[in-house]
Amino acid sequence: MVVLVTHAHGDHAAGAGDLGRLIGAEVRGPGEERDLEDGQVFGTDAGDVLAVSTPGHSRRHFCFHLPECGAIFTGDMILGEGNTTWVGEYAGAVAEYLASLDRLEALDAEVLYPGHGKPVRDPAAAIARFRQHRLKRIDQVRRAVANTGSTDARTLTPHVYGDLPPDLFAMAASGVEAILDYLSGSR
Repeated sequence: MVVLVTHAHGDHAAGAGDLGRLIGAEVRGPGEERDLEDGQVFGTDAGDVLAVSTPGHSRRHFCFHLPECGAIFTGDMILGEGNTTWVGEYAGAVAEYLASLDRLEALDAEVLYPGHGKPVRDPAAAIARFRQHRLKRIDQVRRAVANTGSTDARTLTPHVYGDLPPDLFAMAASGVEAILDYLSGSR
């Protein structure tokens, strides 16, 4: 038996070790004692589960594809509501996130099971929404740079997001920083 973890953020991985010990299962995933490899296969009663490397939300993020069921467990790549997920943890995140969306789209799933929210019954539309949101945000940052002449994320963030409460500003600024990195071509 194996517990698979999509990424090392606390809301996805914090209890994995305890769960593994409780049910006598090995725990595999980014940040775990036993890491995952892209394309790694795990047998289940419902068919093989393939680990699919999908960086962007975090540097080491995996989705799990169950081809026989037309399903993908998406962690935080695609959420069960809204049009976006956080992308800004590291340099190169935006380019990798867009490439990961392409990779998910190519799997042609019938349903997505996100780490947050309800199952997504129209994967193609959801992936398109998430891609469109990211491209729109990139364009907003591009226009903010042109309008202000600044390339400072803290200066640009209010131009992109408007007024934000202090507890959200740092996360938004890190997203703007990631987009500036993307626009600079230092992927």
